[in-house]
Amino acid sequence: MQLARVFFWGMLVSFLGSLPLGTLNVLAMKISVEEGIKYAVFFSLGSLLMEMIYVRVSLVGINWIRKQKKLFQWLEWITLFIVVALAIGSFMTAINHNPADAQVQNHLPDVNRFLLGIFLCAISPVQIPFWFGWSTVLFTKKVLLPKNSNYNIYILGIGLGTLMGNCVFIFGGKWIVEKLNTNQNILNYVIGSIFALTAIIQLVKIVTHKDAAEKLEHLGENDNTPIGEPLPETED
Repeated sequence: MQLARVFFWGMLVSFLGSLPLGTLNVLAMKISVEEGIKYAVFFSLGSLLMEMIYVRVSLVGINWIRKQKKLFQWLEWITLFIVVALAIGSFMTAINHNPADAQVQNHLPDVNRFLLGIFLCAISPVQIPFWFGWSTVLFTKKVLLPKNSNYNIYILGIGLGTLMGNCVFIFGGKWIVEKLNTNQNILNYVIGSIFALTAIIQLVKIVTHKDAAEKLEHLGENDNTPIGEPLPETED
């Protein structure tokens, strides 16, 4: 019963956290519309796998993570440049009204979508402070316990919740285009605008030192939760 609660809360928090517009879920929608649902699902599986790894590391290695501020600062800038490129690519695709040329102007790397999902999620450390905060709450409420069995089922719930949240964008974007007969160029303008706004917000956070890299430096300070502590040898 306790493991079921851990799974449920991991899934619920992950699902709700995946619903606000962000780089990964909007890109999953873009891939779904332009390339098909199968490739969008592959992309989402790659990104959620990386997210699960990040969560697992944050649960037991937060002290190491806090020392990697320079690395995460570089990742923040790389993410910013990628989001800007995605925004430009979406606008260029929207401007081109020829469907054949629009496919050529996809502007996404010609790599396996699963690997692309892993890469883009890996360079975006924002989920670490997000999950550290929620894990702290669950530890405080005695929902999540410092045991491997709890950590593993928690991460499985997170993976399922993220996939469910991404499916809202994957199938929702496809439905908007096909069922409502929405012009795909308009959708690309919308997606491009979302990426552009995301880039602006990211730049402001970096400049004002309110980005994920800055939050990571202070993770675990003045906190009595068991996150980041070595697991007991008798753990199940």
